[in-house]
Amino acid sequence: MQVRNWTQGITFKALGVGMLALLMLIPLLTVEDLIRERHGLEGEARQRIAERWGGAQVVGGPVLVVPVRKQIQSEKGWISADEERYVLPEKLAVEGSLATEIRRYGIYATPIYTSSLSMNGHFKREALASLSTHGGEPQWSQAVLRVPIADVRGIRSLSTITLDGDPLQFGPGTGGVGGIAATEVAWPAAASIDRQMHEFSFDMRLAGTATLNFLPLARQTDVRLRGSWPDPSFSGAFLPESHAETDSDFNAHWQVLDLNRNFGQLGAVAEMNAFTLQQSAFGVDLFQPVGTYQRNERAGKYGIVFIALSFVALFLFEALGRWRVHPVQYLMVGLALCTFYVVLLALSEQIGFAWAYAIAAFSVVGIVAGYTVAAAQSRRAGATLGALLVLVYALLYGLVISEQYSLLMGAVALLAGITALMYLTRRIDWYGAGIVAGSAAGRISP
Repeated sequence: MQVRNWTQGITFKALGVGMLALLMLIPLLTVEDLIRERHGLEGEARQRIAERWGGAQVVGGPVLVVPVRKQIQSEKGWISADEERYVLPEKLAVEGSLATEIRRYGIYATPIYTSSLSMNGHFKREALASLSTHGGEPQWSQAVLRVPIADVRGIRSLSTITLDGDPLQFGPGTGGVGGIAATEVAWPAAASIDRQMHEFSFDMRLAGTATLNFLPLARQTDVRLRGSWPDPSFSGAFLPESHAETDSDFNAHWQVLDLNRNFGQLGAVAEMNAFTLQQSAFGVDLFQPVGTYQRNERAGKYGIVFIALSFVALFLFEALGRWRVHPVQYLMVGLALCTFYVVLLALSEQIGFAWAYAIAAFSVVGIVAGYTVAAAQSRRAGATLGALLVLVYALLYGLVISEQYSLLMGAVALLAGITALMYLTRRIDWYGAGIVAGSAAGRISP
């Protein structure tokens, strides 16, 4: 019996092809690092836009902050000390609209907006009177109304606030609300606590980037917001009570009660939990479905699978006796397939993902198919491998752009690929494939 050296057997060849496929992880990991680096640069560009235009905004209605003077016993006897206490409105209604656009910094882009907000509501007399029920004396001459705004650089205009029919001018804040910056106005000394309610209203134009959130700083908070953005993502602690979206805009309505949040209508400013306050925020994100770098990252995750499928196709050519493939040729094809991801990343930053994908895919298919024709001296082999790659890249594109079904599509495609591989190799004699001609299918000649 004459047998080939074990290194020439098909089992060794299969193991070698597997090792080459794993070796392709090195350039693929390098591409993933490059994607993360470019994604980081995109984040820095967005931050620079936000610094100049206005960041993600969190805004709330006016909060009444009143110093309350109490007598406190100390080692030196009784002394007077002021404690700032807050009172929230009984009701707050917000009507708003968003004018959106895409702002670019170099090759990077992010959505920005200018919001027009109208706020009105009222404080109840009983709430203000309760400030003195705990043995303290409210210092009304030092009381202020504070309106929390996360990034005051985004304020484009702020009207006077009409309180009990009198216009008052806002000024820079001397303190915040729960760790959030604020603008404020002095509570008028003429405001009488005997009034049944203190009504207020004001307007503002506020610029921001990507996100607009509201704080439920009233016993009942109603927010109605419309905007020119086709893909709003409603985020935060509360979803809209009702909403509607079209291809170009959206409308949403939130209603939040004091029973839905984890802080009270009045209390000490120092005890206002910043984390709890932020956790109660709700609003909208200007969502961008599957961004360029997310799509590139998705494509890269499937890279090793599709390189392995291409290597399996080459291996089948050899196992079926169509073309004897050298390991260097496997390596050349693998490097060409890895180049696809670099070309895709570079082009997608300039011309968009869809066109970049088409150009990169057809370029790699043309290179690999042409190389196969020359190396195998067979147009049929080149056309077969080229057609397989076209199918693979079409499948990969579907996986990348799919929002919700990418995992299902990938699982079905993997199952179909394994099924096809088993079907095509069902008649191969894997033992006989490693024996010199002279042994026929399954029989060893003496």
